[in-house]
Amino acid sequence: MEGEIEKKSQQEQEQEQKQKKQYITQEELSLHNKAGDLWISIQGKVYNVTDWAKDHPGGDVPILSLAGQDVTDAFIAYHPGTAWSYLDKFFTGYHLKDFEVSEVSRDYRNLASLFSKHGLFDNKQHVTSFTFLSVSLMFLLVVYGVLWCDSVWAHLGSGMLLGLLWMQSAYVGHDSGHYVVMTNKGFNKLAQIVSGNCLTGISIAWWKWTHNAHHIACNSLDHDPDLQHMPVFAVSSRFFNTITSRFYGRELKFDSFARFLISYQHWTFYPVMCIARLNLYVQTFLLLFSTKRRVPDRALNIIGILVFWTWFPLLVSCLPNCGERIMFVLASFVVCSIQHIQFCLNHFAANVYVGKPSGNDWFEKQTSGTLDISCATWMDWFFGGLQFQLEHHLFPRLPRCQLRRISPLVQDLCKKHNLPYRSLSFWEANQWTIRTLRKAALQARDLTNPAPQNLLWEAVNTHG
Repeated sequence: MEGEIEKKSQQEQEQEQKQKKQYITQEELSLHNKAGDLWISIQGKVYNVTDWAKDHPGGDVPILSLAGQDVTDAFIAYHPGTAWSYLDKFFTGYHLKDFEVSEVSRDYRNLASLFSKHGLFDNKQHVTSFTFLSVSLMFLLVVYGVLWCDSVWAHLGSGMLLGLLWMQSAYVGHDSGHYVVMTNKGFNKLAQIVSGNCLTGISIAWWKWTHNAHHIACNSLDHDPDLQHMPVFAVSSRFFNTITSRFYGRELKFDSFARFLISYQHWTFYPVMCIARLNLYVQTFLLLFSTKRRVPDRALNIIGILVFWTWFPLLVSCLPNCGERIMFVLASFVVCSIQHIQFCLNHFAANVYVGKPSGNDWFEKQTSGTLDISCATWMDWFFGGLQFQLEHHLFPRLPRCQLRRISPLVQDLCKKHNLPYRSLSFWEANQWTIRTLRKAALQARDLTNPAPQNLLWEAVNTHG
């Protein structure tokens, strides 16, 4: 009898608490989606993250892109379990009245929970240590080839090896930006600066700024900076209507100059990729010395860049003549271009859309905008695990050594919900990409679609 009374009392208390809850609708939540008024919902609880946006470790772009929505799936994808404890201080007291979880989201969350339960997010298998060891060995061989070898072939080989070094070092920078690859966050930040700024000359701050936006708004023409290559490339004819980049805050104008370049983009794609690093260097300097943007660890990033622009020119200057210096630099650029091409293959030929990303269709958006590249297991080191691009986009905190392991589970989930899972060979992915570029190029040549006035400024301020 007493047990029944206690049970009834507990039920009454729960009912009273439920009645005391304050609710808002999805429509009301969507009104809080602008700078200075940023609300989000996670598992039906509403949080005010307006003041937090500027201090968010992932930058303010993800919050600005997803504000006014339920962002549970994106939060789970990007944050470890310890992050949940920080949410309480942002709680508004409101719950989402019409909160529902789709079957796809439910399965995705169960899969993430399963991976966490089996420790996959923490099992990194010393990949970073082995990669850093190989990068160090390659660096010593490059220096030896330049300083102590007289053969032009040795100098050419050293340049090619440097390109491979840049690729592997960039993978370490990428991994350390997504999860802690070292023993603590301090060493992790050091790994980022060394692998990114010091060894490759590309700022980890710039990479985080653009890369987080890319993940959140995968293949959105106006929100994903990794598709905004006007006036050099356009993966869709929708760019011909002059899209406004919500990331860069400017119009991507399709003028006569852009029409000319895009008309031949399927021919210029590989040559441009060979010198794409020049643009990355420019973007690094534009961000680090910008007075308009707040750059985390700006001084540390600048010091790292200065380290690169000290050793790299000095090494090149040690070559015997101008011809060999040009050959060395071009060889390193061409080899490293394989990585730039790979990243384009993962997305250029996938589906695109216009508009803000949606927080409640995380799984669907990632499958729509991503292609995998199939390869043998022994090639995982060469592609940095990122040939499993869909798996990485769905679970960005998952160490690269686990991506091949979870691939069959992701395939099964895609099949269950009738979503695309596209895994192509490197050759097929190139074919798909060139076909996409050619289609847009032929559409750009259509003279019945008049281009606006030519703005040369666009040509020298290309982003991405």
